[in-house]
Amino acid sequence: MATSTTSPETAFINKLPQITAAFWIMKITATTLGETGGDWLSMTMNLGYLTSTIVFFTLFVVALGAQLLAKKHQPYLYWTVIIATSTAGTTMSDYMDRTLGLGYTKGAAILVTILLFLLGAWRWSVGNVAVNDIRTRKAEVFYWITILFSNTLGTALGDFLADDSGLGFFGSWLLITGILGVILVATYFTRLPKVLLFWIAFILTRPFGATFGDVLTKPHDKGGVDLGRGDSSLVLLAILVVAILVSYRKKGQQTPEMAPS
Repeated sequence: MATSTTSPETAFINKLPQITAAFWIMKITATTLGETGGDWLSMTMNLGYLTSTIVFFTLFVVALGAQLLAKKHQPYLYWTVIIATSTAGTTMSDYMDRTLGLGYTKGAAILVTILLFLLGAWRWSVGNVAVNDIRTRKAEVFYWITILFSNTLGTALGDFLADDSGLGFFGSWLLITGILGVILVATYFTRLPKVLLFWIAFILTRPFGATFGDVLTKPHDKGGVDLGRGDSSLVLLAILVVAILVSYRKKGQQTPEMAPS
């Protein structure tokens, strides 16, 4: 899509990145960072889930405000908001499941309900839930709130699979990897709605990142590789920064087109 300065709606279109393989790599990296970073603040730094949620949710609100005020797609700002939704989602889910005692099953069920309500309200209010049709401030707000709760759900789902299902961290990661592989095949070889496959993949990449983050940080006796939350977070942040630099190095990618609907 050509960039235009004549239509106020075009600015909204160009504020989101093109959905490519690089996007998914960065999204998985960011959500894995959300898992390790959220656990680092709440557990390693011993701030607790509630205090950590307040910290990360404040970061989310500030970053989202800047994103909403932006006039074009700004890669570092966009991915800062994604990281904020991931870290806030991690601590929000842990607070619900552990501090409030809801457990992973009830917590995930509540979050699924909220997420379905948000998608339904988005479609009813805007007309669709396609990320290539973010033409108004209302649609953009729906986009980010949906992402926040999808990342919160992903944490609960990842913890449920890892702890309650008996699969363990690595087994859960393999299961979600397999499901994502099926979605990838369906995207190219079936006529299933692309927007549906996108949102399923978007939601599942959060537990993918959550379980992979657990694989990185948990001790060997729990099925992890014991890298530690702080070191894992720094490594993941460095990978994300490099990925952004590489992905946006071409001039034509500064105001990318949106994904296919």
